[in-house]
Amino acid sequence: MQQKYYLSGLLYGSNFNKMSSPVLDLFSSFVFIDRTSMQPIYLQVSQQVINAVQRGYLLVGTKLPGTRALSEVLQVHRKTVIAIYNELDAQGWVEVRPNKGTFVVNQSHQVKIDKPYQKLVSLARYPDRTGFSFRQSPVLDNPFESSDCRLIFNDGQPDIRLTQMQQLSRSYSASMKRKPNLRRLTRYQAEGSEYFREQLSNYLNFSRGLHISKSNLLITRSVEMSLYIISQILLSKDDHVLVGDLSMFSANMVFQKMGARVLTIPVDEKGIDVDYIRTHFNPGEVRMVYVTPHHHYPTTVTLSAQRRIALLQLAQEYGFVIVEDDYDYDFQYEQTAVMPLASGDVDGMVVYIGSFGKSLAPTFQTGFVVAPDNLIAEMRKYLSIIDQQGDVIMEQALAEMIAEGEIHRHLKKSLKIYRERRDLFCEILDTCFSDVVTFKKPSGGLALWTTWNKSLSLLQVANLCRNQDLFIPKNILYQNSTLSAMRLGFGHLNEIEIEEVLTILRRGVEKIS
Repeated sequence: MQQKYYLSGLLYGSNFNKMSSPVLDLFSSFVFIDRTSMQPIYLQVSQQVINAVQRGYLLVGTKLPGTRALSEVLQVHRKTVIAIYNELDAQGWVEVRPNKGTFVVNQSHQVKIDKPYQKLVSLARYPDRTGFSFRQSPVLDNPFESSDCRLIFNDGQPDIRLTQMQQLSRSYSASMKRKPNLRRLTRYQAEGSEYFREQLSNYLNFSRGLHISKSNLLITRSVEMSLYIISQILLSKDDHVLVGDLSMFSANMVFQKMGARVLTIPVDEKGIDVDYIRTHFNPGEVRMVYVTPHHHYPTTVTLSAQRRIALLQLAQEYGFVIVEDDYDYDFQYEQTAVMPLASGDVDGMVVYIGSFGKSLAPTFQTGFVVAPDNLIAEMRKYLSIIDQQGDVIMEQALAEMIAEGEIHRHLKKSLKIYRERRDLFCEILDTCFSDVVTFKKPSGGLALWTTWNKSLSLLQVANLCRNQDLFIPKNILYQNSTLSAMRLGFGHLNEIEIEEVLTILRRGVEKIS
């Protein structure tokens, strides 16, 4: 009668082994086969055996089980085990000795573990945590939330449904096919597409009253990347950075990460209070003032002409840098546009940042920095480290869209739609929310700053709206003992969606009123 032995719940006959083998036990403990994976089984097992040798679970000199015994334990065909051993032999992890068997061989200095069988861990998964310590930055915790709600409010983002995707696709495809562009892909491109910088400098000069050349431009992936590079060069630990109260949270995160002391200055209906800087700080005490003068974030107020002049004069007198973030300059609904601070800077005190193509799909957007030549040259050193290649093909396509006037035509069509959405949004707020909300219709941008009755819990309203498939993220809620406000973006919503979200919002308010 044939005797059978049990090994990890498997049966195998006495013609293979008369007793349980420790090495077989070891294999059944650390080998895991995912039969749904696209990776061949022999490679899965080979990699886990190599890991076992590297970690000292299979010691040098260990004789591996025979192919028949191992095929029974792993429940695979014997030819699969042969393929496993051949793969290990080809990589130099084992040695096949005729008439003797297959043995683990010395790869280098192996780390041997005392009693390795008592310290087995799974070799089929990656570690959940590091075995070493590292610095963690709570300052950079992601402030954004996600939701599967059908409707959502944001802080003022464009509607990608308005993007002419076919035109963008044609421009990119045509750029990709041009042989000169393909040759550029194989070369160092830290400065980006020269043609794009030429076209973008022309576009900014025409639309924003600047007087720059391509040497005054740095092309980045985003406004956040621009701020990071600027901070690396201009800020040191404990430098004073002044921002509005309230201000752009992503910029504050970058400044704080650099070790700067972020201090707030008052903001009223005319923008940041420049006189406050003069009365509370002395020359040399402030390193940087960060402003969003076109539409202050989040309140959307515009910095007055008098304060713009005063801020430029004070920067030259006190010696601080003005970082001007013109995050939504393209979205203006009035005939008379307010020019950036950078257009009136004659002393080289302003670093101007923004994003180009914000009205396009996110993939086609790019960031830029405008500054004097010497600062741009220094910034390129940092850019060459974190983004050496850039996206030359994309930049070439965007340059051609500027040269052909496509960007201007797209923006003109989009502005008409966004203006209509702003007007409808404001009309409904006036009609249905006048008892709980006050606001001022903005002259541009894609969001409204709304002030609410302090008796309302905005977080509670948001939770009620979420139950009705409308998500209101916490980063657009501003409520404390002195303030109750929301920054409500309308640009990403069409007319039907605007009516729907405001209906849901009104029901949420009524439930807790």
